[in-house]
This record gives sequence, structure tokens and C-alpha cells, in this order.
Amino acid sequence: MVSFLLTSLRLFKAILHMMRRKLFWSVLTTLGFILLSGTLFYHQVENWHFLDSFYFAFTTLMPTGLNTGLSPSTGFSKVFTMIYLVVGTGAMLSMLLLIGSAVLTFEKKEMKQESKKSD
Repeated sequence: MVSFLLTSLRLFKAILHMMRRKLFWSVLTTLGFILLSGTLFYHQVENWHFLDSFYFAFTTLMPTGLNTGLSPSTGFSKVFTMIYLVVGTGAMLSMLLLIGSAVLTFEKKEMKQESKKSD
């Protein structure tokens, strides 16, 4: 549990540091619009609740094999989902790479500070 809390704290600090960069805000805004469009589409076309629509829109863009129990039922929804995945996966991976890069940069700075203290 302690390990999880420390890792979460590092992630939070790295994201706070990343928030100073324009690229982060650009990717976050793009990803936000993509998620919003997916959520609204599934809510309107599939008649899912907003939370279910957002959950499906978010989890389909994550690089996991998670089964949501939800799936598009109409041909139009299936075509939209294919296009949504092509467009949205790139934005989601960009965000994950930015966060990963921020965590590595943050950890390198911490290691340098610790080595200076021990010298």
C-alpha cells in the first residue's frame, strides 16, 4: 500500500510539472474533445447513460484488453467506433507518453538531488 501511495504521489507531482508545458495542454484539450465527441455520440446513438458512454469512450482508447461489456449495436456506430479509434488512440498514446516522460524526468531530478545530498 505504501508503494502505491508513493508511486501515486510521484505521478501527481510529475503531472503538476507537466502542466507548465503548452504541449501538455494541447494534447489534453484534443483528447478532451475526442472523449467528449465519443461520449455524446454513444449517448445519442446507442442510448447509453452518460457514464456508460464516457466509460466506453475512454476505455476503448486505452491500450488494454479490458472488456467493458458494452459494444456498438448499429452499423453506423461500428463505423464511428473504427474512425474514433484511429483518431483517438494517437491522442491517448501521446498523453500517456507525455505523462511517462514527465515521471522519468521527475525521478531523474530526484535522483540527482539525492546524490548531491549524499556527496
